[in-house]
Amino acid sequence: MNKKIRIAGIIGAVIASIIILSSPSDPIVIPVPTTNSTGTKSVEVIATNLQKPWAIDFADDRIFFTEKVGKIRIIDSGVLLEEPLASLRVADITDAGLLGLALHPNFENNHFLYVFYTYEKENKLWNKVIRITESENKLSAAMVILDKIPGAEFDNGGVIKFGPDGKLYIATGDATDEHAAQDLQSLSGKILRLNDDGTTPFDNPFRNLIFSYGHRNPQGMAWDKSGNLYVTEHGPTKNDEINLVKSGQNFGWPDQECSDDENFIDSLICYNPSLEPAGIVFYSSNKLDFENDLIMATLRGTNLYKITTDNGVVTAQKSILGGAGRIRDVNEGPDGYLYILTGNTDGRGFPDKTDDKLIRIVK
Repeated sequence: MNKKIRIAGIIGAVIASIIILSSPSDPIVIPVPTTNSTGTKSVEVIATNLQKPWAIDFADDRIFFTEKVGKIRIIDSGVLLEEPLASLRVADITDAGLLGLALHPNFENNHFLYVFYTYEKENKLWNKVIRITESENKLSAAMVILDKIPGAEFDNGGVIKFGPDGKLYIATGDATDEHAAQDLQSLSGKILRLNDDGTTPFDNPFRNLIFSYGHRNPQGMAWDKSGNLYVTEHGPTKNDEINLVKSGQNFGWPDQECSDDENFIDSLICYNPSLEPAGIVFYSSNKLDFENDLIMATLRGTNLYKITTDNGVVTAQKSILGGAGRIRDVNEGPDGYLYILTGNTDGRGFPDKTDDKLIRIVK
């Protein structure tokens, strides 16, 4: 029998006594879930006690997410399945492990989902992307899409997303070899662009998998309604970036951080001090008052931010949510609401007894 875990606080189970949206200019403060709470008008805790969750995606009434320890989990109709879709043997150390996840745009018909993870072979770390075929919430087949992406304990990148062109984009870090980011023969420190079967698109700028280069440690990717690609990146100790990325561009790492070298592309936003930008999404629904804004998660910054742009130009930024601690990923669900994964159990946060959480923002 397929056992299911009922989640404390499914759809609306959050305590009502914590401050929630006291004025239109204040960020939402995440409440602490209890087993006997009535909910609030702003946020809902969907799941608790997750193990280092990293990335989230959706298919109708199912939510898919990765846990860095190696599990692909599913919430089906509001219930977290006890058995993971798959358990992968990964190197779960610091920035490494099971990271990015993306469902194929035609998932309803082909049931393909893609994951990025770190593994160890002969005492060396590597990253790979595999394509999993799902059937009735289980793995039925798997194939390697891309292997031997250099890996390390730190700076693996690990974001994977399908773009509006139907291509698979893979964001890789420099894996602590900073000069590899400038090497067009290396897969490190790049945004890669692939066909969904792992082959090279004919219109890639360098006739290989590389779409852009000179990246240090990308953590999020999102496209706006005009097709502009935004990438969040971690700097070494400061100078975190949001970059507006186009085909063939060089963003300068390690020779440039943020800007000031005419040989490279300047960042769109530079954060100093660091706030560790993570997942990012372009909000397209009208359910929340964020239509056509970028929504960005932050780890060290411990807030969710709304970034207003005008065709690639930033015009405003403000915090819209706090109190959850480190926020690892954010995505827009098929219901038009925002979902966030916290990252307090990643070894750098201060988890409470219910961390980590999946939270839905409904107001």
